[in-house]
Amino acid sequence: MNKAADKDIKRVRILKLWEMLSRETDSERPLGTEEIIRRFQDMGIECVRATVYSDIKTLQKYGYEVMCNNGVGKSNEYFVGERIFSVPEVQILMNAVQAANFVTENKTTELVNKVAQLAGGGQADVLKQNIVEFSTVKSTNEKIYYSINEISTAINNNKKISFCYFDYNANHECIYRPEKENPSKKRVYVVNPLATVYKNDNYYLFCYSDNHDNIAQYRVDRMTDVDVLEEKRAQSKVADNFDLAKHKKQMFDMYGGKEATVTFRASNDNKILNIIFDRFGKEINMYVIDFDTVEFAAEVQISPTFLAWCCSLGSDLKVIAPNNVVDSVKEYLQMTLSQYDK
Repeated sequence: MNKAADKDIKRVRILKLWEMLSRETDSERPLGTEEIIRRFQDMGIECVRATVYSDIKTLQKYGYEVMCNNGVGKSNEYFVGERIFSVPEVQILMNAVQAANFVTENKTTELVNKVAQLAGGGQADVLKQNIVEFSTVKSTNEKIYYSINEISTAINNNKKISFCYFDYNANHECIYRPEKENPSKKRVYVVNPLATVYKNDNYYLFCYSDNHDNIAQYRVDRMTDVDVLEEKRAQSKVADNFDLAKHKKQMFDMYGGKEATVTFRASNDNKILNIIFDRFGKEINMYVIDFDTVEFAAEVQISPTFLAWCCSLGSDLKVIAPNNVVDSVKEYLQMTLSQYDK
């Protein structure tokens, strides 16, 4: 065997050794020298004790944390020590994948298995055995990963994207939004992408079009035929002044609307205050009016979901300004009540 081929085999052997140790071992489940040799032989790679010892030293020399148990009368046992993610951190990531609506059933299983490996082989098996089943309605759009990749590529390269968008009908069928001029054809949206946001267990695209001077959002799992266009993203004052964190805080359940500073009066009750702080953040300024009442103001986007949220707290929350928002709340209540008068 020539020297070049010998070097190639050594490189492959070291890579396979690290892959074996990082995926399968931890302090509770090490791999012994004899087992490592046997596995390499099964792969058709020549390996002896001295080879294992030398390759371990090479990995350690270049910063790979491989630990060794060398008990008396036993062959050495090796395992990967400290990992990038702790077991609780991996558990949180696994739970997040399972709870996410936009991840399909097939991808959920695949991703959970991959994430579990971050904790090491022994811990991965334990984590997968203790998986909590979430009653999450999963997306059926298997192309969502392609869509996310295309959107990210466009944002990074300052390009526009095109896509089609669908809704569901009562028969659970995907109905594409049609062209205005030709309702028999699927509408092709062309937008300037700004960011993707994970909110309420779904992925959303924030974007703007050339013809409308406002920020729009679309569910990524309801987008298909996503393509990066050659055309550069259009300049826009709205985009230049776009503050993603502020925009997210103003929206209710990802429904946008006209921005307004709204003043509220609320019950000075810990349970109600917890709901308000969860919604607007703990930094919101509260003014105590009397023992039972507080007032505060917040910047929001007026949408049907905002109006519904205001009404959901009943007599514990009241919009007191501005007058046009107060009128909108009254109209929303009257419209809702009218359904029960028929």
